[in-house]
Amino acid sequence: MELPLDDLDILIVDDDSPDGTGQLADRLTVEHPERVQVLHREKKRGLGSAYLEGFSRALEAGAKVIIQMDADFSHAPRYIPGMLATLRNCDVVVGSRYVPGGRLDEHWGWGRRMLSKFANTAYARLILRLHVQDVTAGFKIWKKETLLGIDLRRVNSNGYVFQVEMAYLTERLGYRALELPIYFEDRRIGRSKMSLSVKFEAAWRTLQVFQQHGNLTPTDRKR
Repeated sequence: MELPLDDLDILIVDDDSPDGTGQLADRLTVEHPERVQVLHREKKRGLGSAYLEGFSRALEAGAKVIIQMDADFSHAPRYIPGMLATLRNCDVVVGSRYVPGGRLDEHWGWGRRMLSKFANTAYARLILRLHVQDVTAGFKIWKKETLLGIDLRRVNSNGYVFQVEMAYLTERLGYRALELPIYFEDRRIGRSKMSLSVKFEAAWRTLQVFQQHGNLTPTDRKR
């Protein structure tokens, strides 16, 4: 809210978080009723459906630009003005860890670094032939027209591969993504939910994404 931006509203999607996030968010809506809203979801239904419901709510409210970001300070708000300026030249801006100038938190262990690097720059990009370097990036700024053209009803992923599917749909439908380097800070509180089963799910789901959307072309944009 301290950013020098006009007409910036905040929508917090609370996916039935057990740590008090929803209650804290509710207090923010009382303190800033004109700028902060909370979308409470009953039962934890997953990252992908949380994003889709948040996107839909923002579009229904008439948003022309939608910023998606994590709420654990891994995505620094200071990058937003520069990303918004870049959006004039593309359809979606990606806050990227893997373009020149992008960095990961120094506290990441080598195993986590190698897994992330492999998943982004080798596995998913090789299978899907993506141009974007950070295919699992969760810090993006979308034009309204891009999300409408993608047609959110096409999106099937509900786990971490949701980001991969969105990146693939963007490129298959001919939308232009530009990456800007960011420093990805490790979460300040809590721990990652990336269990071994989640990692395996992301691997095979990437193959499904290719099978489901591999035939799409720019002519398949939602009109």
